[in-house]
Amino acid sequence: MLIFLGIAITLTALIHLYLWQRLVRDPLRDRRWRRRGGWAVLAAALLLTVSLFGDRLLPGPVATVLTWAGYLWLGVMFYLLLALLALELPVLAARGLLRWRAASASPERGALSTPQRGALSTPQRGAPSTPKRGALSRLEPEQGRPVGSGAAADGAAPDGMAADGMAADGVSRRVLLRRAAAITAGLVAVGTSGYGVTRAYRTPRVERLTVPLARLDPRADGLRVAVVADLHVSPVYGAGSVARVVDLLNGLSPDLITVVGDMVTSEVADVRDDLVPLGRLRARYGVYAVTGNHEYYTGHEEWAEAAEELGLRVLRNQRVEIAHRGGAIDLAGVNDREGRRYDDPPDYDAALGDRDPSRPVLLMAHQPVQVHRAAEYGVDLQVSGHTHGGQVFPFDYLVRLEQPVVSGLARVDGTLLYVTDGAGFWGPPMRVGADPDVTLLELRAA
Repeated sequence: MLIFLGIAITLTALIHLYLWQRLVRDPLRDRRWRRRGGWAVLAAALLLTVSLFGDRLLPGPVATVLTWAGYLWLGVMFYLLLALLALELPVLAARGLLRWRAASASPERGALSTPQRGALSTPQRGAPSTPKRGALSRLEPEQGRPVGSGAAADGAAPDGMAADGMAADGVSRRVLLRRAAAITAGLVAVGTSGYGVTRAYRTPRVERLTVPLARLDPRADGLRVAVVADLHVSPVYGAGSVARVVDLLNGLSPDLITVVGDMVTSEVADVRDDLVPLGRLRARYGVYAVTGNHEYYTGHEEWAEAAEELGLRVLRNQRVEIAHRGGAIDLAGVNDREGRRYDDPPDYDAALGDRDPSRPVLLMAHQPVQVHRAAEYGVDLQVSGHTHGGQVFPFDYLVRLEQPVVSGLARVDGTLLYVTDGAGFWGPPMRVGADPDVTLLELRAA
């Protein structure tokens, strides 16, 4: 944990240093505004750091506000960083182009400063002598132009730039380009983040899929399984949001509800009231849950106890039989693989061993990557969450480096795997390119 915190704080410091460079130091010339901008960037970095621990160190309402603001800044910071990095090459290219155009429009180098050999040392007879010191100050206006004023000073350089790289108001082209980049990055980051916030708090969409299972008894054909994951109940995703998800799931009239991990982000004691709506979940054959990695970070034993009190049956490396219209399937659940660090690892043999091979098995496992072990036990269908569909673009490309599937239905090692995008969010209160969802799977006899 100390190593992780050290890395996180170092990265936060480096990113904010870069943001200060590109948003404050480069585009601003006034020292007062630079100072104010520097303090603002420092305050943002401290806010982000405090938000990581605010719910444990501060009173409830204060912690909620600081946590939400800090994580919102995390999202804005991420898109500021992406936008500024994307603009680095265009800015450099534009500077080079302007420098080349200014140089090509200037007089030939040395035309004014390199007279012919001997021109100054051997003046022609009758030529006017050099004026005495101070004579320039007494010249007429039309004679008092600065030495070296020529085509370059007359506005020969393009785009209002003089040959020395200065605009009409004395601001260098470098500063103007950095101002344009800072404004563009700010608009992109704020606009994208605002859009993401509206998507994160919207009612999840419903995904409906028909999934054929070769071993499903025709009598159990049409079994309806609701899948929900990654609620991440916390001070910034509370009872109101949870209640909307509960109403949505109950409205689907499922035969079975599966909650595949990461039900909480905060410790249960801090969000117990926000979990209460989950007690209203209703399904013909019950509501089942498994641990996710965040359950272990916040106290998995306390979470399991709270879930059972709300009427959810937690499958901890266990299996139950679900009978439907004379047919049956096995419903199994394994712990999240993060449980290995807490002496509560996934045990596939306990959950899947010694079962009737003639009927299909539906496995609940929080992380999609667990499908590789599930396939070894002949699992027909695994339902997972964890990825959030990437949550904020382009994080989905990073998720692909660790997980075999980011979103949707796929076949991995011969086993069908369905990954939901999740109903809530973690970290920044925003979703970009991956709206929240719940899923209704209808199992069909192949």
